[in-house]
Amino acid sequence: MMFVPRVGDERDGLLAFLAQQRDALRIAAHGLTDEEAWLVPTRSALSIGGLVKHVAGTEQSWMDSVRQRERPALALPDSLESVLDAYAEVTRETEETVAEVADLGTRVPAPRGVRGFLDDGGAWSVRWVLLHLIQETARHAGHADILREHLDGATPYPLLAAAQGWVDEG
Repeated sequence: MMFVPRVGDERDGLLAFLAQQRDALRIAAHGLTDEEAWLVPTRSALSIGGLVKHVAGTEQSWMDSVRQRERPALALPDSLESVLDAYAEVTRETEETVAEVADLGTRVPAPRGVRGFLDDGGAWSVRWVLLHLIQETARHAGHADILREHLDGATPYPLLAAAQGWVDEG
């Protein structure tokens, strides 16, 4: 999705902007083979497949925090299709979780002892979690754009057109 459509309320807006950034990340992977998805074409250790895998696992972890449940981290095989399918499942679960939360101000306990988190055992709100996921996903979608351009020269808008089957009208 190139632009976020009109939104009805804050919850709808947060989920719509998160969906837009997820789409940008997925589009960077459009048309890649499994081998290409795991290539590291820059000095960094990042690959497009690795970024999708990381963002899916991060989002799942945050939704587990919102639901105040513990489960094993997302374990994914290194097939791009499997990673994208798992990411779609995480997306579905996030939307269900957020729909079930009555108030976006609901407190989400911070993990203890993890550097950069609230060391006093405080909490964020569900709203903050969604904003953080938008930020995290957008950052990595931008990384994926750079990686894709290094791989084969493809850039976001032509990839979006290809992924969505746009017809070239000149």
